Amino acid sequence: MACKILYGAAVILLLHFSKGILLIEDTIIILVEPQSPGNIGMTCRAMKNMGFTKLRIVKGCDRFDSEALKFAVAARDLLESALIFPNLASAISDCTLTVGTTRRHGKYRQEILSPAEVSDRFREQVTPDYRGAIVFGREDNGLTTEELSLCRWHATIPTSGEYGSLNLAQAVLLFCYELGKPLESVGSGRPHDLARSDEMESLFDHFNETLNKIGFLNEQNPEHIMRSLRRIFFRANLDSREVTVLRGMLTQIAWASSAFDGRKRS
Repeated sequence: MACKILYGAAVILLLHFSKGILLIEDTIIILVEPQSPGNIGMTCRAMKNMGFTKLRIVKGCDRFDSEALKFAVAARDLLESALIFPNLASAISDCTLTVGTTRRHGKYRQEILSPAEVSDRFREQVTPDYRGAIVFGREDNGLTTEELSLCRWHATIPTSGEYGSLNLAQAVLLFCYELGKPLESVGSGRPHDLARSDEMESLFDHFNETLNKIGFLNEQNPEHIMRSLRRIFFRANLDSREVTVLRGMLTQIAWASSAFDGRKRS
C-alpha cells in the first residue's frame, strides 16, 4: 500500500512538473508594433528572468537597435531568435490558447481575466500539443478591438486607479511570473485538445460568409454580431472535430438557402 501511495504521489509530482515545463517552453510572448527598442530589450530580459524563450513581434521598431541590445543585457539571444510577422492573425495562427492584454473595459471587452486566472486556464488546458500566446499591444494605444477579437481570452493587470499604466516589460514580467509559478494542485478533468487559432478564424470566416448570404448579419455593421459569436465559440473551447462539424453545418445551410433572394421574411 505504501508503495502505491508513493507511486501515486510521484505521478502527481511528475504531472505538476511536466505541466509547468510545457507552460514555460510552449508559451509565446507576442509584441504588437512595439514603439521603443528599449522596451523590446527589457521584455527579453524579463522573459529570460522567468525562463521564457519564445518571442514574436508584429512589425514595430528595430529589435537590433542599440537601445534594445543595451537593455536586453544577457537576453540578446531572445532578440536574435525572435520571429517577425506582418500581422497578429499570422503570429497566432498555430496557437491553441491566446490571450490579448488590455487596460480598457468596454462593449466587446466584458470578460477580462487577471494574470493568475490566465495561468489557471492555461494549466487546465495543457496537452502535449499545447501552444499558448500572451499578446501585448502598443505602448500608447494597446491592442485594437479587432486585434483583441482574434484572441480567445482577454486579460488585464489590476493596478491603482490613480495611475494604472505599466511599462511593457513590467506587464510581460507579471504574466510570465504567474505562468511560471509551481503548480499547487492538478485539476481532475481531462485536458481538452483545443482547435488552433487558424482553425477558429476559418470557422468565423465561414460563419460570416454564410450568415451574410442568408441575410442574418446587418450589412452596415456585421462585426457587431460576429464579435458576439466569437465570444460564444471561444468560451465553448471547441476542438478540431467540433469546428469541422460546425463548418459542415454551415456548408449545408449555404446549399439549402441557394434560392434565398437576400430579403428577410417578416
